[in-house]
Amino acid sequence: MPELSLVWLVGLTAAAFAAGFISSIAGAGGMIVLPCLLWAGVPPVQALATNKCQSVFGTLSSALNFLRKGHLQLRPLRWALLYALIGAVIGTLWVQRVDAALLEAVLPYVLIVLAGYFAVSPRIADVDTPPRLRASVFDPLVGGGLGLYGGAFGPGMGSFSAAAFAGLRGFNMRKATASTKPLVLVANASSLVIFIAGGHVLWALALSMAVAQFAGARLGSNLVIRRGAALVKPVIVLTTLAIAVRLVLKNG
Repeated sequence: MPELSLVWLVGLTAAAFAAGFISSIAGAGGMIVLPCLLWAGVPPVQALATNKCQSVFGTLSSALNFLRKGHLQLRPLRWALLYALIGAVIGTLWVQRVDAALLEAVLPYVLIVLAGYFAVSPRIADVDTPPRLRASVFDPLVGGGLGLYGGAFGPGMGSFSAAAFAGLRGFNMRKATASTKPLVLVANASSLVIFIAGGHVLWALALSMAVAQFAGARLGSNLVIRRGAALVKPVIVLTTLAIAVRLVLKNG
């Protein structure tokens, strides 16, 4: 493990708390933590692995909180979760063999469109709306697609998932946000297993950050439950646009 000063350890732990809070509402916590890890001098592969490890705990925290408070039902999601698992494994293996430059170039503009959809769509609300896709179509298409994307790349996965549940299944924003968590958890945990097998996780740092992620995600998910679309919509719009800008600057 790289030698990190106490200041860096405290700073990275604070970043993990912030990432857990933001990710429980809008996803994209990795866009906070990963640059911080790289800035601290953690090698790229270890940074990716450590980020996946600590983020799994944050997603687990918010998923358990939504489940405990009755906003998440796992049984209707079981097939979507299976497809997400398969997609994540394929995506993680695929990304190691191909150049992801095209995806990186196109993604910012997709995210901008997604932010616009969240800003103006009447389906992003606190009430359920009629579904546009039945579960038998939604599960392999969206579950598998999100798993593939999460395993191969990942930024904005929570936002894509929330938009899909709200726009295609008609879920209100509390239910849509809650339903994203098991899918993200499955995708990230699948990638993490591969990183652990390769011995890339910096466990002491990852576990310290995981505790902070867990706490931040609990706080954020409680706010989602209380505030609903009034909180989720603006946070997702701003977070998605921030990811898009960062990717544009990175590729510029």
